[in-house]
Amino acid sequence: MNFRLLIIILLFISTACVPTQIEKKNVENIKKSFFINKGFALIYSDNLKVNKIVNNKLDNRSLLIFQKNLRRNTEVKITNLMNDEYLIAKVGKTSVYPSFFNSVISERIAKELKIDSNEPYIEIKEIVQNSSFVAKKAKTFDEEKNVATKAPVDDIKIKDLSNKKSKVTKKNKRKFEYIIKIADFYFEKSANQMVLRIKNETKIKNVKINKLSNTNFRVFLGPFRNLSSLKKHFNAINTLQFDNIEVIKK
Repeated sequence: MNFRLLIIILLFISTACVPTQIEKKNVENIKKSFFINKGFALIYSDNLKVNKIVNNKLDNRSLLIFQKNLRRNTEVKITNLMNDEYLIAKVGKTSVYPSFFNSVISERIAKELKIDSNEPYIEIKEIVQNSSFVAKKAKTFDEEKNVATKAPVDDIKIKDLSNKKSKVTKKNKRKFEYIIKIADFYFEKSANQMVLRIKNETKIKNVKINKLSNTNFRVFLGPFRNLSSLKKHFNAINTLQFDNIEVIKK
């Protein structure tokens, strides 16, 4: 009887010692936070390379960009926020360029999107392979990469051959007014802690909090009404090396 009891105990112990299979989490089901940034682009020219402002050459006929936060060959949607035109490009090799700019873009991209060199305000959005993004009017990288090597950089001008006099329409002058978005926080306490850190670790004192909702508190600087002041404060806050500082148009 004791022998049988001993066998039962041993069987119970051996069964208990077998590691149970732990259910693995499906990484693909975890929602990924895609990179998105609004800011000013630096339009590439060979002078930037010569003057060592940018350390790598960028082919001005290409649909490539330099972007510090994204890996090489990452597909991105680039939108000119002044006219909402956009195209699909790819991130090129790692490059060094002034931190104020959110990217370096080719001259071709600037012309395709009609980007104003005096206010090159764009949005960069990461595109993932499995995303449901569909570009209706976008010029995709894959469709144009072969054309890029042959495409001239010069503008194509269309002359109006009609005798009718066209009406001259005046363009409304856009107001230059931007803020520097540091971060959005779920709790107001966290936003206040960030404000305190900025005041303690930089010379910037005019840091503000905008309550966007009961669970969204934005820490920001500004508004700035000229490029010089915007750059100065951006470079000052950038010493804290935050991950994703954005420039937002008011």
